[in-house]
Amino acid sequence: MTPVENDRLVLRARELLAAHPVVDGHNDLPWALREQVRYDLDRRDIAADQSACLHTDIPRLRAGGVGAQFWSVYVRSDLAGDEAVSATLEQIDVVGQLLARYPGDLARATTADGMESARAEGRIASLMGAEGGHSINNSLATLRALHTLGVRYMTLTHNDNIAWADSATDEPGVGGLSPFGHEVVREMNRVGMLVDLSHVAATTMRDALAVSVAPVIFSHSSARAVCDHPRNIPDDVLALLPANGGVAMATFVPKFVLPEAVEWTRRADENMRAHGLHHLATTPDAMKIHRAFEEANPRPVATVATVADHLDHMREVAGVDHVGIGGDFDGTAFTPAGLEDVAGYPNLIAELLRRGWSEPDVAKLTWNNAVRALRDAESVAGSLRHRPPSNATLAELDG
Repeated sequence: MTPVENDRLVLRARELLAAHPVVDGHNDLPWALREQVRYDLDRRDIAADQSACLHTDIPRLRAGGVGAQFWSVYVRSDLAGDEAVSATLEQIDVVGQLLARYPGDLARATTADGMESARAEGRIASLMGAEGGHSINNSLATLRALHTLGVRYMTLTHNDNIAWADSATDEPGVGGLSPFGHEVVREMNRVGMLVDLSHVAATTMRDALAVSVAPVIFSHSSARAVCDHPRNIPDDVLALLPANGGVAMATFVPKFVLPEAVEWTRRADENMRAHGLHHLATTPDAMKIHRAFEEANPRPVATVATVADHLDHMREVAGVDHVGIGGDFDGTAFTPAGLEDVAGYPNLIAELLRRGWSEPDVAKLTWNNAVRALRDAESVAGSLRHRPPSNATLAELDG
């Protein structure tokens, strides 16, 4: 493709995104703000260019055509019990601070209608997703409280198993979902909180899909058939999404999309731990360690085409009504070429247009599917209003 042809496709992508902006399923800006500046927003004013230290700021969100963002209120899974709950509340609080600080650009949204209203106002709809069931400390009342505070999805696990659900990156524990895990899914359906199956074991994915009567999502996962990493979605699970109505949102993390990057990242993570740092850390000191390792060990580089390969496969297996985007920006040290930050979405859309994706199909990918999944979850919750809140406990159901 000539530079002129590429520029034409990027321009077309920008025009399309103006009408059908990106709903991104997962952005870890709140955790980056916690790690880098302990929520001091004066030191990370995202109204200005923050490219020296973050993947995300408002000018780049605008340049990328982002119309709605699920801000992850993630806390590390080595936090447990009430400590995890408190840290999650702090994450929710900083999202509220961002909304109060930038009301002309960010709009709180808790419903599909709220997403549409924000888009009509020219603001970025801001939703929240909790990343890991450890955030509720085995309490359905805490789950409901998070929903009351505006959390609209919960990833059932992060990188480690919890008492009632198995993670993709841990040894099998309960074999998927325990009876209490089933009750968590049912209660999420009842209140209208999307069940997020990123990070969970394939057994957990299948169990959750068997229990959930509302659409599930994968907020940031790609196709295991294209890159054989346990964080990705097997084809048999992708094939279940049409019956469920769910949406698989492809992520950009190189170790999840590029097979050559899997082993390199394992060694990079070991290097971080050898320096006494958490392997997911993205603080300035951590990035110095990352960059020194990369200089000595050249990194396999994923590209926009790498991500598009996953989306092509996911569309083929699950159907175009069940795909979306969840970049995981500010939650990863490395990003693909062309998708270096949140301004890169037009490059991905241009690549999909080059591959023959129609404009209606792109509109489903970027906006329509995610909004529809949330709306359907709200409808299911409305139909379950007759059901009283569950006060079941882990001890009662799992013994």
